[in-house]
Amino acid sequence: MRYTGPKVRLSRRAGVPLTRKAVRYFEQRPYPPGEHGRKTNRRSAGDYGLRLMEKQKLRWYYDVSERQLRRYWDLAVRKSGASGAELVTLLESRLASLVLRAGLASSIYAARQYVNHGHIAVDGRKVDIPSYLVKPGQVVTVRERSRKMQPFVAAAEGVYADERIAPYLSVDHADLRFTLTHRPEREQIVVPVDEQLVVEFYSR
Repeated sequence: MRYTGPKVRLSRRAGVPLTRKAVRYFEQRPYPPGEHGRKTNRRSAGDYGLRLMEKQKLRWYYDVSERQLRRYWDLAVRKSGASGAELVTLLESRLASLVLRAGLASSIYAARQYVNHGHIAVDGRKVDIPSYLVKPGQVVTVRERSRKMQPFVAAAEGVYADERIAPYLSVDHADLRFTLTHRPEREQIVVPVDEQLVVEFYSR
């Protein structure tokens, strides 16, 4: 089941800002939420607690359910590369993840919503499945009928773009279009998670 409550709360539980919006709030309250948040010592968590939290951070960062993450893990262990790196690469290759990374959305939650509502096309065809795995060479665009919506007007101006575009994307913000040039490599993916702890969690 996906979390649908306050998103900044997740960042405070995780101990790191998981979204752009959370950065400012996290600086003001860098401790866990709740009545006893200030007294909580994150370092006191045992090995299982640390591994569980890394797995949760990965889930929250990409906004996937427990069942979805387990499915990606099962796919990752079948591949020839390191399981943790393969897991992150699969999550990064999701359509919603790339819409965010390309600067067409302000958050992973907005990116997921845009895909769900049919605003995004892959190779000219509408795709409304956020978990769709984009392949190298495929072109992702905002559909013509959606381009005058305020969020996409802002995206065309580069409002949501990162300071540095991911090296596996070729992005044209003005045309609301991007291409996945090659498969994302783990060292190119900026995600605040130690995937080795996630591997240890699922391998226990």
